[in-house]
Parts: sequence; structure tokens; C-alpha cells
Amino acid sequence: MVQSWSDCLSTVANLSGWDVRNREESQSIKKISEWIQCKLSFTLPTIGKNLVGIDSPLRVLNDYMDEKENDILPAAFLSIPVMTTFPQFISGLDLANLVVNAGLLQLSCGTIKDLHAETNRNPEFSVRHKLVSQSSCTIIAFATPAISAKDTVLQGGDLVSSSALKEQGFPLFESLCSKGNPSFSVHGAAITLFKAYFQELSLLKDQIHDSKSGELQVSSQLIVTGHSLGGSIASLFTLWLLDNIKQTYKKTKLPLCFTFGSPLLGDQGLQQAISERSKWCSCFLHVAANRDLLPRISSTSQSNPQCKPFGTFFFCSELRCNCVDDPEVVSRLLESTASPASAEEMGIDDYSGIVNSLNSRLILREDSQLGQPVLPPLRQGIILQLKAAGVEITAEQQQQNSSIDDLISELESHENRMAQQIKGIGGLEKLNRVKINMAHLEWYKKEPKTKGAGYYDSYKNLCSIRDNEATKFKKFLTHYWRKLVEEAERKPQKEGAFMRETWLYAGTNYRRMVEPLDIAEFYRQKGKRDYQTHGRSKHYILLEQWQKEHAEKLAGPPNDKKKQNVAGILTEDSCFWMNVEEALISCEQLKDESTIEKQSAREFLNMFEQYVMDQINNYAVSPEIFLENSSFMKWWTDFQEIIETSHDSPLRGFMKNCRYRQYEKGLF
Repeated sequence: MVQSWSDCLSTVANLSGWDVRNREESQSIKKISEWIQCKLSFTLPTIGKNLVGIDSPLRVLNDYMDEKENDILPAAFLSIPVMTTFPQFISGLDLANLVVNAGLLQLSCGTIKDLHAETNRNPEFSVRHKLVSQSSCTIIAFATPAISAKDTVLQGGDLVSSSALKEQGFPLFESLCSKGNPSFSVHGAAITLFKAYFQELSLLKDQIHDSKSGELQVSSQLIVTGHSLGGSIASLFTLWLLDNIKQTYKKTKLPLCFTFGSPLLGDQGLQQAISERSKWCSCFLHVAANRDLLPRISSTSQSNPQCKPFGTFFFCSELRCNCVDDPEVVSRLLESTASPASAEEMGIDDYSGIVNSLNSRLILREDSQLGQPVLPPLRQGIILQLKAAGVEITAEQQQQNSSIDDLISELESHENRMAQQIKGIGGLEKLNRVKINMAHLEWYKKEPKTKGAGYYDSYKNLCSIRDNEATKFKKFLTHYWRKLVEEAERKPQKEGAFMRETWLYAGTNYRRMVEPLDIAEFYRQKGKRDYQTHGRSKHYILLEQWQKEHAEKLAGPPNDKKKQNVAGILTEDSCFWMNVEEALISCEQLKDESTIEKQSAREFLNMFEQYVMDQINNYAVSPEIFLENSSFMKWWTDFQEIIETSHDSPLRGFMKNCRYRQYEKGLF
């Protein structure tokens, strides 16, 4: 056995270059085992849903690969089992490799170089563009004059707010504002160039975008690109397009924006405006070389930079590249890689050389030596990504340079915080739990009918153990929907409206099922009145408001299908039982000789009678309200005792003739 281990160690050592001649074999075995274990458990940040560089750009690559499905794929893709569907989780290093090998960066650089060659013959221009149609994509490139972009950015360095643009008669991006984010600012140099070239940009937009249908008029994937300030124009043009593309339930093709060596475009308000729109971040890829000053200019010129990143950043050098889409990490990397070496602007020829170099090389693979300390997997992953982003790190630097070690520790803490935030139930699992809790309440709704009352009265009176279980289901569902409604309300108008429509049916069912339980809890307490004012949650109000806005488009009399299915419906007005409780209180007031509120109580009862009859005529109430022990039937009994014998109304005729029995069968 010992001899077998010795032979094995010698073979492995010879293959990897490790020298085990002057050390204990047991120590060698331990070191090699640790090294193998580290490789097997290697972790790249970020953990879970928000892996660095992951979430957004994969949709972009998937769409592009759909277009390329019948083309010859680059060699790097041949090892991927499914060509048009990438895994949900992938590291920033692997994503960078995919971006390089997809060929989109080379195509973009080539188009920008051609445009620069054309515009150099005419130096007196502000902005120029070039539109190129190819089989796999359509590219729009932007170029600005070949003067120092650094000077232009610094001279026009003041940020211009969206409100100031509106006052100047240029409210083009006003719709990016929302209730939770009422204002944002854009870099002055970029917006000045954009405004100066706006007439030509409008003609270009009309050429590729149908304002009536809201769809792009290009048959292939649209790529908008530019270098330096040309990239800033490309970003603004892409934002303009995205804001005008109509969202539909079918797969909407969105433009991609690739910038090379561009300065940060706007402040935290712009960052938030873009992040609030679920798909927009995935449309932007910003290429930043490790020696280029311009992407880092806000970090090097200000102690507290106002400009903030958005989208995915592609950090690169001739040897390495990495994708990062976490804005906090991007900001920290831009600061950390702003070294004396990155003191000059890099031209599009420099970027083209880097892209071509990356395309012909393998992505960095870390060489581990036996004599080096074995690091925790997450820390090793962070070091690998920092190296790919242009941060020079050696073992000696980590020991001697506290700033490098602080940076690694800071990013490690950030990754752990992100992991804790997303450690809870994933979106799909949470959605399944929502469905399960709704199913439990459906069963709960059916059980009390055997006792002559509906689930509202059962819950109000706490008649069984199942009522306590219903509280648990209710709390989970309310927490889920309250957060979802708050998120939708914060969204900008277009994004929020589309988001609401996708789950409005489920939200309406939730409101009609669960709000009666909240009403039961409210009136279970003696002396409580006016749930609408003192007890109703805002998320119920918004869900009802959005449902009514949507229902206006579908308004009409009840059809035969609605009548036939009335036995299984939920009462459409989720506040129906509130009105019943208020009617019961009004009956008590009319019985009480000392009360001074008799007139208002009588007026309310008259309105309530009409309200109930309208609900019945529209087949909008569940037949369970007519169960003998329900609060509604109790109200009817009380109401008969206090009204005059001469009182006549449609509801009295309906109840007196027991027509609710036909109602349940859809025959009323």
C-alpha cells in the first residue's frame, strides 16, 4: 500500500511539476488532497441568483444564439451540450469567454473602426453614425470628434438633471422617472452631444423603429455601439429605443448596446431607473480595458464620484477578461484598477487589438503550486476575478500590501452579504408555496358549508382548529402579495403596468379569497366600525384599482358561462362582508331608541339593499352568502324585523320567494 502511494505521488508530481523529494510523504499527501479538494469545491462569486456577470447577459446571448442556430458556431461553443440554452448560473469569467467567442465584440469594433476612418476625412463634425446590416445582426455605430474625450468630459463634467432637461424643452427621458425615483442626472458632455445631433438621431430612430406598433423594424439582432463619447451617445440612443419599444407577452426583441472605453453616463438616479426595468440592464455591455482612463475618470477625478455604473462591465486586458454586473463591485473595481498605468485614453484600435487577442487565447486559468497556501474557495474565486479585471495580485503583494488584502476582504464580505440576502426561498419555490397556500384556503373555504355557514363566518367565529391554520396561510400570502404590489407601484408607469397585467388575475383571486378573512378579524373585535378607513391594507386598494381599470375594457352583462359557474365563484367585491357587517350595525342602531344616527343608518340600509341586488343581478356573489347561518342571512332576519310591512324592493321579493335557490343553479 505504501509503495503504491509512493508511485502514485511520484507520477502526479512529475506531471504537475511538484517536487516531493525533500518532504514527508504524509505532508505531500495532505497538501495534494487539499489542493484537489479546493479545485473540486472551487467557488466563483456571486453566490446564487446574482452570480457576478450572470443574470442579465445570458438572455442576450441566448437570443443571439437563436439567430445563429443554423450557422457554424465558434470552437469555444462546441463543448456546450445545448447550443442555444446556457445554464442559469455561470461565473463572470465563463460569461466573458462566451461574449468574446460569440464574435459580437469583433463585429462592433470593426464597424466603429470603419466609421472612424470615414469621419477622419471630415474632422469638423460633432457626431456621426453608420448603419450596417449583416445576416446575423444589424449594427449602428456612433463616433465623436477625435479630440481628447478626457478634456471634453472634464469640461462638461457637471451632471444635468432630468428636471433641467424638461425645463430646456428636452423631456425625452422624462418617462424614466417614477414615484420612487422622481429624478436622475446625465453627464453634461454626453447629453450636449446628443441634443446637438438629435435631428439626425430622430431620422435614424424612425428608420429602425415603428412608432405605431412599437416594434423594431430590423430582421436581425440590433446592436448599438460606440467608442469613448460615441459609446455614451450609443447608450442614450439605446435608452430612447428601449423606452419606446412596446412590451408584449410574446418574446420582444430588444437592442443590445456595446460601449468601448466610455465614461460613466449618469448618477444613482439613472442607475436606479434602469435597474427598475427588469430587462434593460441586460441590454448594456461596457468594455473597459485595464489601461484606459476614460471609464475610470469619475473615480480618479473626484473623491466621491457622482456617476454610477449600470449594465454589465467587461473588464479586459490582452490576456484576461471578466464580466461583472453587480454595480457595487463594478464601482470598486473601477477605483481599484485606476493606476498610473491607466493614465491615457485608449483608442478603438487598442480595443480592437485586445478583442482580437482575447479571441485567440484561452481565458486565464490559475496555476496552483503545491507550496502556495490553499485559500478558501470563495476568496480564491475573488482573486481570480480581480486578476481578470486588471488588478495585479501576487502572493507577496497579498502579504505586504494591506490595500490589496482589504479589497479582497471587502469583496468577500459583499459576496457573503449578497448570499445571505438571496438565501431564502427562490422565486420558483416561493411561487409554488403561494399556489399551495391558495389551495389550502380553497379546501378551507369548502369545509364549513356542511355546518350551514361559509368560510367568512367560520373564520370570524373561530369555530374549528382549521381556522387557526387558515391564519397561517393568510399571513404567508399577504406577505407575498404586499411585497409584490409595493414593487409594482414603485416601477415606472410602462414597466409597472405590464408587470401588473401579467399577474393581475392571480392577484384578484388572492384579494377575493383573503380579504374577507381580514374583514372577519377586524369585526371580530367588539365596537369596530368602518374597515374601509381604519382596517383596509393599501395593497388591497391598489389590487382592486388595477383590476377595475383592466375590467373596464371587458365590461358587459353576465354571460351564460358565468351563470353556470356561479356555484364555485368567489364573491367579486372583496369588501362585500364589510358592507354586511356595517348593515348589521345599522340595524342595531335602528333598534336602539336612544341613538341619534337613525337617519344615516336607514339611508345606508337602503343603499345596501340596492348594492346587494346589483351584485345578484350580475352573478357577482357566491351562493354561500345565502347559507342559513351566514352573517348575511342574520342581517336579513334583523332587517325584516325593523322594516315596515309595506316596504317593497327587488331584494325583498328575491328573498321572500327563495329565488336564491335558482340563483345557485344559474337560473335566476
